[in-house]
This record gives sequence, C-alpha cells and structure tokens, in this order.
Amino acid sequence: MKAIVVTPKNSNELKFVTDLLKKLGVGSSTINQEELEDIGMSKLMRQVDKTKRASRTEIMKKLST
Repeated sequence: MKAIVVTPKNSNELKFVTDLLKKLGVGSSTINQEELEDIGMSKLMRQVDKTKRASRTEIMKKLST
C-alpha cells in the first residue's frame, strides 16, 4: 500500500485536512518534523548503491578526520 505525505501551511489547514480525511473514512496520523526527516533519510538509504565495499582502513581513516 502507498501513503501520501501532506504538509499543511498552518494549524487551521492541518485541522481541516484531518477532519476531511476522518469524514471520508480515511485513516491518518500526524508526525513531527523529526519523524518526517527520518522517513526521508530512510528513503535515501534504500537508494544507496550497496554493491560497493569499503575496507576497514578506509572506514577508520574517515572516522579519524
């Protein structure tokens, strides 16, 4: 199943949209900015090329800088 993310401009618009979805019988939930960023990060992580490997030396070098 797919989902839609809607970012209302203000609290009045948020209330209107949530009330409308409720009237239509569509389930909805609100998330905060941090959770929205987590979703974006998760989406980016799924798109990463997982075929490349890094050696322990390369990793340690990056961590030390």
